[in-house]
Amino acid sequence: MVRNIIPFKGAEPIIAKDAFIAPSAFIIGDVVIGEGTSIWFNCVVRGDVNHIRIGNRSNIQDGTVIHVSGGTHPTAIGDDVLVGHNCLIHGCTLEDGSFVGMGATVMDGVVVESGAMVAAGALVTPGKRVPAGELWGGSPARCIRELSGAEKAALTEGAHHYAGLAQTYRDELG
Repeated sequence: MVRNIIPFKGAEPIIAKDAFIAPSAFIIGDVVIGEGTSIWFNCVVRGDVNHIRIGNRSNIQDGTVIHVSGGTHPTAIGDDVLVGHNCLIHGCTLEDGSFVGMGATVMDGVVVESGAMVAAGALVTPGKRVPAGELWGGSPARCIRELSGAEKAALTEGAHHYAGLAQTYRDELG
């Protein structure tokens, strides 16, 4: 399997042994990826001008770009976070158990709290805080409604599902 793990300016990515990094994903520079985390096909995780930290059992789906702002905004993604396909995650914090839907953009200084959800296609503008228990959507994003009890309970199910699927891919790809 070809890996695109690239040191930059003396910083080499640190990746847990059981993380799944798809062969077409690029991991660059000052990046730490935790246990059981999956970085899917055609993702770019570029810690070149600041650092990126991704916790355990988080899922970064196909086509997502994770970047930083030099000197001002690193990116921190907690444990059990699900980031949908084709997202842009830039210089922000996604706390444990948060959820970002497909095609969403989360910009510098944003905090998506544990138990919060960003809807597919949303644009969360710089410096916003998405509180726990809320669904934010639109462009620019705003609170659409409170999450139901069932939605809150299911927030980390997707991340857990993908953690298992990633192990299957690791086994299949060798």
